[in-house]
Amino acid sequence: MATPVLSSSHTVSASAASAASTDAHDDPPGLLVELCRHFYGLGWVSGTGGGMSVRSRGRIYVAPSGVQKERIQRADIFELDEEGRTLVAPPGGLKISACLPLFMHAYRMRGAGAVLHSHSIHAMMATLAFDREFRVTHCEMIKGITGMGYRDELVVPIIENTDYECDLADSLAEAIASHPKTFAVLVRRHGVYVWGPDWVSAKTHAECYHYLFEAVLRARSLGVDLTVRPAVTAAQGNGVPAHADSV
Repeated sequence: MATPVLSSSHTVSASAASAASTDAHDDPPGLLVELCRHFYGLGWVSGTGGGMSVRSRGRIYVAPSGVQKERIQRADIFELDEEGRTLVAPPGGLKISACLPLFMHAYRMRGAGAVLHSHSIHAMMATLAFDREFRVTHCEMIKGITGMGYRDELVVPIIENTDYECDLADSLAEAIASHPKTFAVLVRRHGVYVWGPDWVSAKTHAECYHYLFEAVLRARSLGVDLTVRPAVTAAQGNGVPAHADSV
């Protein structure tokens, strides 16, 4: 069966999303392979870091640990039941991702259909620029996060890193419980976990969150604080910055 082909753009149309959902059900391992390669190209899962999982028709599929993400093959993917028990393990002694306990929290607590763990440099740097929560407002890409609008304040909790990935599970669960609107949790000096109700939403969320992490960091170098509402002219008065282009 052919591996699903991802759109080259950062957003997915409604028709593409419908087709993508079908692809996920038809070939979840092939989809995981394609996503891992795509995210590797973005610099999010280099050096065997990061992880990816999708859920489809009562099964959970997880990429292995310690494998170059751009070289993963369909046969390398683990298949689990919804309790996290291994049903199919790849040959060659590969180990399942150490991210699994954290993926399971997103599945159980948020009904996620896919979860990504990214080691993006901008996600990691964002945890150095904020204390307990990353915040941003009045930035167009906020609208790419389910339930959020341009004028809303997007908040992403930050948890402290640990020596071992599995030891992050409890603090991630606490962050999810205390931030019911979030689709992401940042890990200090480490990276970010992002999820969505299906792989299309998870991918969209991940791209928007990463954009916002980078935007806030870059804006600070310009002396602009994207955590506060921008100044507006009296004529505008609608929350749009005076220097914004007309649409």
